[in-house]
Formats: sequence, structure tokens, C-alpha cells
Amino acid sequence: MQNTLQYAQQCDAEDPLAHFRQQFLIPTDKDGKPLVYLCGNSLGLQPRLTQEYIQQELNDWAKHGVEGHTDAENPWLPYHEFLTKSMAEIVGAKPNEVVMMNTLTTNLHLLMVSFYTPTPKKYKIVIESDAFPSDKYAVESQLKFHGYDPKEGLILWKPREGEELCRFEDLENIMKEQGDEIALLMIGSTNYYTGQHFPLKKITELGHQHTCMVGFDLAHGAGNIQPDLHETGADFAVWCSYKYLNSGPGSLGGCFVHERHAKNDKLNRFAGWWGHNKATRFNMRHEFDALEGAEGWQLSNPPILSMAAIRASLDVFAEAGFNNLRTKSEKLTGYLEILLDELNDENINIITPRNKKERGCQLSIQVKSADKALHSKLTEAGVISDWREPDVIRVAPTPLYNSFEDVYEFVQRLKLIL
Repeated sequence: MQNTLQYAQQCDAEDPLAHFRQQFLIPTDKDGKPLVYLCGNSLGLQPRLTQEYIQQELNDWAKHGVEGHTDAENPWLPYHEFLTKSMAEIVGAKPNEVVMMNTLTTNLHLLMVSFYTPTPKKYKIVIESDAFPSDKYAVESQLKFHGYDPKEGLILWKPREGEELCRFEDLENIMKEQGDEIALLMIGSTNYYTGQHFPLKKITELGHQHTCMVGFDLAHGAGNIQPDLHETGADFAVWCSYKYLNSGPGSLGGCFVHERHAKNDKLNRFAGWWGHNKATRFNMRHEFDALEGAEGWQLSNPPILSMAAIRASLDVFAEAGFNNLRTKSEKLTGYLEILLDELNDENINIITPRNKKERGCQLSIQVKSADKALHSKLTEAGVISDWREPDVIRVAPTPLYNSFEDVYEFVQRLKLIL
């Protein structure tokens, strides 16, 4: 790999996925020049298909009214099913294990109703120490709801002193020492701050060895890494769709429930009519009869306009092929890593794992003695990245729409500011 604009442009010319960039709307500066957008880990860019797909549903609503549930070009009653196959492939699941519904933290609470079943002896929950705050708030509130003190019931899997990344052997020690008291491992698959992708299968096997339920938050994983959820064997997982899945701000999330739980009617759940048997759902007189699989956790009929945006993005993913995207992602982050190393700046430190299999497309760049003023200068220089206190710039060259030239330009502009 070469640290030249010509080399970056050559890589783009040889990239079989390069044309997908044209399927997205790239933000521009006040002069109409494309920005270097490296913030897909926070909000993915809009596919050009999105407006068309949403407009179709608006047209059908205008044309059919309520009859659009059955007569729309894409009937609304089964609309969520149009997303299932593509979404299942992206997270490595069987179609009956996946459903798009609600938003991430809502789904997390709903699935903890079913899979966090504490007893007086076995009630603790393990999360990584720097989990996304919403996950921490959710599990703390679940502990309180069941009558436990979060200070006693929440166990943090921490990096060692002086380190940024969590070590699996330290989680093993936690389970060895407290496994008899732990009911649930609830881990972010890919840490939002460091970009570290955890070994999901090993974590699942470890949890199950100690008769714990295991769940994952794929907010920074879905559409970024391949979690192979079915093979991993996790009991459940949740994710959002507005980051790497490009479905628009605040769009619906998704959830996974392993097929071994598909017919378990003994699981607690907070039920709603959309999780009821489709054959009698509209009869309105039947007792709740849960659908088998992940669909049985649905509550309400879904927001079609949000799902149309998700379908637009998933159709692009399906065309590109997720394995192809992962291959490009590793090349993009590898190039970014090399260019950052060649800055030879002692104030720069990549805290994301160097092993490409232990990360997605985000690199977290720690800048010693920096504050948000550095990030503001990057923004002024036409780079859209992400700042996380106290001293980290998160950049995520996403393979669907970012280029090698984006990566090169980012590092050149960072170099000038430094």
C-alpha cells in the first residue's frame, strides 16, 4: 500500500464495489463539494432508493387508504416479512429468528423480560465496562425492577489498568468466580468507543457453561461485522438500523431470538396483537396465541414508512453481498491504519484492535492532550467524523459508499491540523 493520492485512486478504480457509492447521497459543503463522510457508525447515508420506496407507500396510502394493507403494491400487512431474508443474511441467522420492530432499547427491554429471569441466588448481569450508556441504563433499570441493587447486581467486564481493550480471559475469571450468581451476559458485539469486536461464540459458550442466558447488542455490529448469530448460539440479540444499515435517523431496530426458543411458551413476554397468530389476529376474540420465532415478540403493527427506508438499504446490501463488503472493509481499514502509522506522530494512538478480525470498519484514534477543538477543525476541513470524550476521534470508512480516496484525504487533512 502506498501513501499517495494516485495509489488511492487506483484502488478505487480496481474496486468491484466502487459503483455503489453512486447509489448514496453524499453530503456537500456550502460550495457543493462532497464532504469526507466517515460517520456511518453514527448515522448512515441515505440510499438514492429510499425516496422512491417511501414515495411508493405514500402513493398507495393516497390511492387505497386502509385497503393499502392488502392492495398496496407492497401490501402493508406482511410488510415486515419483506425485510426478513436480507436482514437474516446480514446477521447470520435463519429467517424465523429475525424480525424488524420497535427501536433498539425497547427491544432490549422486551427480550430481557423473557431472558433475564433472576432468582435470589442467580441474578447478576455482566456488561462490558464502557458499554453504550443506554445499555447500562437498561440493565440497571431491569435490576431495579426485579428488586436488586445495581451496585450489587451489575458486573463490569473491564480492560486492565493502562489498557483500552477487554481481554476474554478476564471475562473467564469473572465467570469462574461469580458464575453461580450471574443470570445474564449482555455484551455489545462491537464496542462503540474502541471499535473492539468481541468473540461472540466464545462468550456464548462461556455463558452457557455457567447456565447463563447470553444476549448481544449489535448496534455497532449489524451491517458492519458478521456476527453469525445462529451459529454463535446466542439466546437473543438486538440492533438498530440507522448506523451501518442506512435506514434514516431513529428508524426501527431489529431483534434475533434463537430458534431453540421458537416454541417455548413458558417464556415470559410482554405481548401485543402483532405477535399473535396471523390466522386469527383480526378476529379480536381469541386469547393470545404467540407466533413461533422472533415474530412472536412483536407488539404493534409496524410503521411502514420506516420499513420502506430499511427495505431500500437492505436491497443495496443484497446486491453488493455482505461477504464482499467485509472484504472491502478490511482493505479500507488496513489502508487507514497504515496511513495513520506513517504520520509518525507520538500523539496519535489507534486503540482499536490491530487484528482485522477483531474489529469492523471503525478505527478509534486517541489523540493525546487533544480536546473537541481538534474535531471542530476537522469538521471545518470538510471531514465528518465523530468525537468521543475524553480524547478519541471515531472514523468509520464504510464499504458501501466510502472510497480509498476518502481515507487518503482524511489522513492528509488530519496531518495538516496536527
